[in-house]
Amino acid sequence: MQVYEKRLDIMSCVATFSTQKKSIGFVPTMGALHRGHLALVQQALNENDKVVVSIFVNPTQFNNTEDLVNYPRTLDSDIELLSGISKDIIVFAPTPKEVYGDETISTNYNFGGLENEMEGKFRPGHFDGVGTVLKHFFTIVSPTRAYFGEKDFQQLQIVRKLVDIEKMSVKIVGCPIFREESGLALSSRNKRLNQQQLEVSPLIYKTLKQVKKDFGIKSVSKLNEWVSTQFENHNELRLEYFEIAKVSDLKTIKRKQKNKKYRAFIAVFAGEIRLIDNIALN
Repeated sequence: MQVYEKRLDIMSCVATFSTQKKSIGFVPTMGALHRGHLALVQQALNENDKVVVSIFVNPTQFNNTEDLVNYPRTLDSDIELLSGISKDIIVFAPTPKEVYGDETISTNYNFGGLENEMEGKFRPGHFDGVGTVLKHFFTIVSPTRAYFGEKDFQQLQIVRKLVDIEKMSVKIVGCPIFREESGLALSSRNKRLNQQQLEVSPLIYKTLKQVKKDFGIKSVSKLNEWVSTQFENHNELRLEYFEIAKVSDLKTIKRKQKNKKYRAFIAVFAGEIRLIDNIALN
């Protein structure tokens, strides 16, 4: 397996693929890989001649310094996991200096308001960091297709907007959420959950499934109230937000309209560990 740390080295590698007219699939990750990541990688392998996986904990998308410090970093085991799928995967594991140069700062983006909803309300500057690092990676890797999980559905929509803004040719592919048997959405942060938190966290998806079931018969306000009651006075889980939003612009709604697509979005703290999830409602 080829592992590159230097920008110029991997650019030279992918330039060879372009010359040979080979398609390149790209899976950007922050490491601490799990089966959800591996599902993205497998889809990329199925649909492209070559696959690049980046492993990079991006400092500019963390608005919480403690979260950045505590984010799991498991490069050796990540490479071992990837090699179990295919020895032909190319790994790009740069330092911040290789990605950003001498100044690790974000570009300020206008994503048409997508950045101000849900995650944007609680994580100021987060999507500027996401957009900035992905612009760097898309420039370095020159992928044909890039793969993102729908667990971060807001991010997925913003990445599509980024490609339009920057006029890049990469095709953005959204992939279904990968879950534990319990229903808990797989996340690198799950590795930080203790046993008790792992046992109660499936309530998040259970709640979303009930919202989906009731979406056609209950009002938005009633659903909002019901979700709040599920987490009131819970010993292990604290609701940060629950919102029902239009898929097109991610605007929170107060009432439903015909011929519109909606998703429910949720963020919950299990102790100090923040978990997010979402579900299509119609």
